[in-house]
Amino acid sequence: MAYLLGLIRHMSLGRLLVILSVVAMVMAFVLIFGLSGAIRDRAVHDLAREDARQTSQLVFQSLYSAMRKGWSKQDINEAIERLNRQFPDLRIRVYRGEAVAGQFGAMPQEAAAVAADAPLRKALADGQEALLFPNVDEIRYLYPLHATEECLGCHTQSHVGAVHGVIDIGYPVKNLKVSFSSVLNSMLVYTLAIIGFVFLVLYFKLRYLFVLPIAKLVSVMREISVDMDLTRRVKYDIPLLELQSLAEYFNGLLKTVHEYNVRLEELSTHDPLTDLYNRRKFEDFLHYEIIRSARHQRSFSLIMVDLDNFKYINDTFGHPVGDLVLKELSMLLSGCLRKGDVLARLGGDEFAILLPETELAKGLQVANKLLQSLQDKEFELPVGKVRCTASFSLVSYPEDGLTEGEIYSAMDVVLYKAKSRGKNQVMTAESEEDRSMMNVFRQGEFLRAALREGRVEAHLQPIINLRDGSIKAYEVLARIRDGEVVVPAGEFVEVAEKLGMAQEMDSTVFRKGLAHYAAVSRKNQGVKLFFNLFPRSFNDIEWVRAIPAIAREAGMPCELIVLELTEREALPNLSQVRAVIEELKGTGIKIALDDFGSGFSSFMYLKYLPVDYVKIEGSFVQQIVNDPRDRIMVEHINRMAHEFGLKTIAEFVEDEATARMLAEIGVDSAQGYHFGRPGVPD
Repeated sequence: MAYLLGLIRHMSLGRLLVILSVVAMVMAFVLIFGLSGAIRDRAVHDLAREDARQTSQLVFQSLYSAMRKGWSKQDINEAIERLNRQFPDLRIRVYRGEAVAGQFGAMPQEAAAVAADAPLRKALADGQEALLFPNVDEIRYLYPLHATEECLGCHTQSHVGAVHGVIDIGYPVKNLKVSFSSVLNSMLVYTLAIIGFVFLVLYFKLRYLFVLPIAKLVSVMREISVDMDLTRRVKYDIPLLELQSLAEYFNGLLKTVHEYNVRLEELSTHDPLTDLYNRRKFEDFLHYEIIRSARHQRSFSLIMVDLDNFKYINDTFGHPVGDLVLKELSMLLSGCLRKGDVLARLGGDEFAILLPETELAKGLQVANKLLQSLQDKEFELPVGKVRCTASFSLVSYPEDGLTEGEIYSAMDVVLYKAKSRGKNQVMTAESEEDRSMMNVFRQGEFLRAALREGRVEAHLQPIINLRDGSIKAYEVLARIRDGEVVVPAGEFVEVAEKLGMAQEMDSTVFRKGLAHYAAVSRKNQGVKLFFNLFPRSFNDIEWVRAIPAIAREAGMPCELIVLELTEREALPNLSQVRAVIEELKGTGIKIALDDFGSGFSSFMYLKYLPVDYVKIEGSFVQQIVNDPRDRIMVEHINRMAHEFGLKTIAEFVEDEATARMLAEIGVDSAQGYHFGRPGVPD
């Protein structure tokens, strides 16, 4: 078996199947020839016993018939001799038991024969039949004769059950009478036994050579899937070449995936240029440090480093030299920090340093040390020696922020202050102005997140025709959804303008407002959409000129679009705004002058700007029922607009009395909570 296993090891599956087939055939032949003798002996034994018993009973019946007729010993011996002559292959002898010999006398030489034959003595003594094989080709059967009630009529000195004698029959094996059913049953049992044995051998061989290695491979796969342990490997003690190759390739695949996984994990946490932590990993460190500091009531500081005029280095010497500067700077900063400090490259030429358990005063010392080290450093580069400076912003927890967003906003504000005040210095948040600016930056993060996550929405407020109560138009208003809360534009307009996000907000709201056109036009044919753009959007002339194309692409006629303009857009560059308005009006777009009356220059715009609508400032409209002066202002604005050929729209209409008075004055349209709040159309 050991030789066979050694032969099978490192063998192909095809060759294995051939060998197993040959082995199965050899085993079958071995079993056939090996077991045939035992099965033959068993069959001969069973058949000989039955055949000899039948022959013995026939002999006994013949002798018994002779004895009943009163034959003598001589007659009995002659009858036995006749039987031997009649069946020349048989050898029949009869021996008397003690009870018969004592009453009728023993046969000649019978005592000597019994004394010399141990099996015969045993059969006469215990009365048990015996089947003997003196040699391979001969059978001897000893058949004891037991006394019955009928026998006691002659054998008066005996008793029931006594052994009266033994019939000794011998004959060759070849004379056995074998039945067809016996032969068939023996062959069937014999064949089934051999098939079953071969099947078991093949089963255990295939299980060892094929099933168990595959099960082991599957087990390793399952453990890798559950534990995500890519260091696991399949062992190579596999006999078959195909399975061994499968294990080798699987281990190779695991090694490759593990190496890629390690590399990807490194890339996901480290900057490939400087090998410092990247922004993602730095944010993890910052999140953990905030939790730890809050739990233990401790402070920590953060330093942001931004190179001054790094663009000049890239533009002058090329990006490869700029990359060398970043590497040199990262090594310089690392050399000035403690072992527990965290240095990361946030992107571009921005670096951040986390100083655990460091108060603001100590953090300021570290920042000044870094600033001085950089000022004294000359970077040896292929283009020569280069000096660099950087602006440092220092903030601390919890003074400048309690969350990641607040801390990042504080860092941006302080860095902006360092840049605006001459660069190459360390700045901290020191005044209320800085704190206020931090709030603006935090709101900027809120706006950027809303834009990134698609939470900026376009809500529509109806504009009603005061003559018949029909919906004439909708004003599209910017809103931000924050969970269940909808934030109105008034809370983020100034922040968006300060951070330069006005145009992006306008673009998003404009496209989403156009997307509502199909829904509102089904109910009101020819309804217009008023877009209240951010004041600074008109500074981006190219974007404003693209509005007609955007509208046509969305399937909305330009004639149904009205852009609202306030004094803040028109005042800085009146001639440029006028040119843009005339260009837009050439495409069919209408212009509305919003918040009319809120500024000193409002009336001048009616003279210089070709507008189509005048929206009366809501502060005049809200109290016209109770304040005659507000009514005079509304009447005057409405009459003057009509005299210029313009349509008027009153804002902030919040009750029925105000609506009736506006209709009496002759205002064309109105909007406000009385007619409907801003919302998303169904």
